[in-house]
Amino acid sequence: MLCSVLVSTRQQLAARSCRLRFTVNNAKQRPIVPNVCFGTNIPKTVRIHSLSTFSTEQSDGDGRDEDTMIDASSLTTTTRQPVTTFTEDETMTRDAVRQWARETLQPQVRAMDTASKLDPAILNDLFAQGYMGLEIPHEFGGSGLTFTAACLTVEEISRVDPSVAILVDIHNTLTNNAVRFWGSTALQEEWLPRLATECVSSFCLSEAGSGSDAFAMKTTATPSGDGSFYTIQGNKLWISNAREAGVLLVFANADPSQGYKGITAFMVDAETPGITIGQPEDKLGLKASSTCPIHFDNVKVESSNILGEVGQGYKYCINILNEGRIGIAAQQIGIAKGCMDIAMPYLLERKQFGTALADFQGMQHQYAQIATEIHAAEVVTYNACRRKEAGLPFVKEASMVKLYSSQVAEKTASKTIEWLGGIGFTKDLLAEKFYRDCKVGSIYEGTSNIQLQTIAKILQQEYS
Repeated sequence: MLCSVLVSTRQQLAARSCRLRFTVNNAKQRPIVPNVCFGTNIPKTVRIHSLSTFSTEQSDGDGRDEDTMIDASSLTTTTRQPVTTFTEDETMTRDAVRQWARETLQPQVRAMDTASKLDPAILNDLFAQGYMGLEIPHEFGGSGLTFTAACLTVEEISRVDPSVAILVDIHNTLTNNAVRFWGSTALQEEWLPRLATECVSSFCLSEAGSGSDAFAMKTTATPSGDGSFYTIQGNKLWISNAREAGVLLVFANADPSQGYKGITAFMVDAETPGITIGQPEDKLGLKASSTCPIHFDNVKVESSNILGEVGQGYKYCINILNEGRIGIAAQQIGIAKGCMDIAMPYLLERKQFGTALADFQGMQHQYAQIATEIHAAEVVTYNACRRKEAGLPFVKEASMVKLYSSQVAEKTASKTIEWLGGIGFTKDLLAEKFYRDCKVGSIYEGTSNIQLQTIAKILQQEYS
């Protein structure tokens, strides 16, 4: 009896796996809408029951759907788009950035790394190309593109120089978006045109005593008696883009008695009296990206420069950093691909014992494994982008992609140096730079341990 039941069950499962079953009423007349999370198209009124069956909202009295079975082979190719399908604008943006990075940026990479300084001409060109206002609407002088396009831009620049990419990433995914989401009309009109065309920004959150515990900050913003302005006092540390910044998005506590619920965000002109930007840190990697301490000594900021509401800064910070983590994942994917751009031509050309290194099975297994992991990181990262754009929960996915992509980048950079042998250990090739640049991916915008903690917390909620 048990055997017959198992056979019957296996037959049913086999039959279900052979085709996608759509139960639709008047399918030809139903509008098709894009599923922005997975890059496919499905009938608008269809709900997904399982990986192999779809049904409509309508059903007959006994609970069974009145359906028309459509075999998967009859579906048009537009219903089976890859997860990493991009729009025409996104594809054109990616291709244009790739060409710019290889033709304009690449010749300057080694010199900027050696000097630990961004070439001003590169910065000017970033604005000229529209890469500093990627999601800023056209009416403010921006490019009006998607979050996915912004991440593609970060990836392609990282493929050549992650130092430049992190400037673009922080400026777009953190500051620009914070102003777009929570800035008053006056703040948007004042800053968005400048952010898109001429003014670099810094995201001033970290302090010496508040790393992973970011809201343990000591910087205060004391309101004046009439509430017309605030006085910011304190110190910020590890602030990217600080040397180039024209505006600072500063997080300070306007009411320490409320704990983290007193944290407030301010848009502060970098030329405001009382602001001192210290010397750049001498870092292991991302050397062309300036990372400096900033001291605020009785800095007067008008209340109109508050971003959003007083005491809501911690919420804005959490929300915007979740987006920023996807941007970091894109950066790490770019690093991994940049390593492969160096490694694969070498493996194909370099011969030992009369055979190209790429033809040795032991080597093939290694680079095939790395390529698989890079592709996996790419798929989950851009799916996280689509979830964000669709207004779906993406916090868990953002932590996952930052965690995983940083692991893949480290592994790829390490393997690349091994594959290159002695020359990989020199500065003749940029592999060693990618090796240095990728390490911070597991540290900034939330360490890998913080990402694991976030993922675990959400999983507990999902299963409780």
